[in-house]
Amino acid sequence: MGETLANLAVGFATAGTLVNLMWAFVGCALGTAIGVLPGLGPAVTVAMLLPITSQVEPASSMIFFCGIYYGAMYGGSTTSILLNTPGETGTMVTALEGFKMAKSGRAGAALATAAIGSFIAGTLATVLVTLFAPVVADFAVTLGPPEYFMLMMLAFITVSAVLGKSTLRGLTALFIGLAIGCVGLDQISGQVRYTMGVPELLDGVEVVLVAVGLFAVGETLYNALYEGRSQATLNTMGKVHMTGAEWRRSWPAWLRGTAIGFPFGTIPAGGSEIPTFLSYATERKLSKHAQEFGTSGAIEGVAGPEAANNSAVTATLVPLLTLGIPTSVTAAILLSAFQNYGLQPGPQLFQTSSTLVWALIASLYIGNVMLLVLNLPLVGLWVKLLKIPKAQLYAGILIFATVGVYAMRQSPLDLAFMYAVGLLGVLMRRYDFPTAPVIVGMILGPLAEAQMRNAVSIGEGSFRVFVERPLSLALLIVVLAVLLLPRALRLLRRR
Repeated sequence: MGETLANLAVGFATAGTLVNLMWAFVGCALGTAIGVLPGLGPAVTVAMLLPITSQVEPASSMIFFCGIYYGAMYGGSTTSILLNTPGETGTMVTALEGFKMAKSGRAGAALATAAIGSFIAGTLATVLVTLFAPVVADFAVTLGPPEYFMLMMLAFITVSAVLGKSTLRGLTALFIGLAIGCVGLDQISGQVRYTMGVPELLDGVEVVLVAVGLFAVGETLYNALYEGRSQATLNTMGKVHMTGAEWRRSWPAWLRGTAIGFPFGTIPAGGSEIPTFLSYATERKLSKHAQEFGTSGAIEGVAGPEAANNSAVTATLVPLLTLGIPTSVTAAILLSAFQNYGLQPGPQLFQTSSTLVWALIASLYIGNVMLLVLNLPLVGLWVKLLKIPKAQLYAGILIFATVGVYAMRQSPLDLAFMYAVGLLGVLMRRYDFPTAPVIVGMILGPLAEAQMRNAVSIGEGSFRVFVERPLSLALLIVVLAVLLLPRALRLLRRR
């Protein structure tokens, strides 16, 4: 415990420099602004700004991206409550009761409980990350290639089978990512693979290109093509404050939401949708004001899901930093940002880049305070962002993405590839293919291949090594359960 506090103090010293505080503030403000704009989330923003990693030092860059990640979660609740238009999937549940509260003239209370709940949940979850991340990292050091391969298989299956509406579509998206990840030189033999004679592909396809193409370009083109004509009507908003009764009803929901959200963020099932729905169901069951749910709007139905959302978002940093496994789309893009600096998140990161990791964790505490200060007084300002004409907004994003990607290597081929991936992203959105498995497959695919080869060499050429080691076998059983149990249950129901 003493060592953890000492490391955290060093982290605060790094994160508290004027430059890093500036990056944290810009990230939080930009993230909140992006969260407010419907259809744009942290994944799009981080992907769009990934090219800056070639210009800024690692600690500042990571603090900036985490500020965006956090800020988008705070900002997403504003449009959910005022417009019934979630800025992020994690704030979908907030819209259920928040919009009804706004329609009944209580928008200020809904926005206040969302902002304060986000702050409390984010802070408590950051404390848990501080306590548990070093313990998980110490345990992860003891794992061998068979266990790591099975962990990556679990990440592949859960991100593909759980997040999408269809397992087949999820696995198809995963295999697209795995195929792109195989392009370039073989890590172990040095053999050239799938480059089609293009020298730029010898080092593989840049994750930045695919991330910017799929999210920034793909999402923007999709919104412009299919959702550009939709008009939103804004609810009137009073002062952002809560009465004593609303405080008493909110704080238990904040604590329950935090407790529900954190475990879901740490497991490779990804996303904050499940814990937010669970929190909503829990609050509805426990509330003494059940008649308000679905009618005039219950404040617990905003407080609980918002806390669960922010708690889950913070918890994704545990598997990302300690195991190198992303459990959400934005975490996958953050992983590629680490790799741009030649850093591989995992158990060794706490030894090799201790200052960076602890500065990142310290910046979460700082970011939470910044976001509370930004969100409560400035809600009126964020709402004005909704008046930006969509045509100019989408054009600005495309210009920013194009300039950023071209600045990396000054390669026209990069731009052509980015826009080709963007068109693929439009098709995937149009036909309900999840995009997260593409990035996860692309980043973790080559790592999983290397771990599998190392595991087989440990087993002297035999795949039995995966069932001979207890933890590897247990993970294999979990992978099979995730893949087969839902289908078995569906068959039983039909009978």
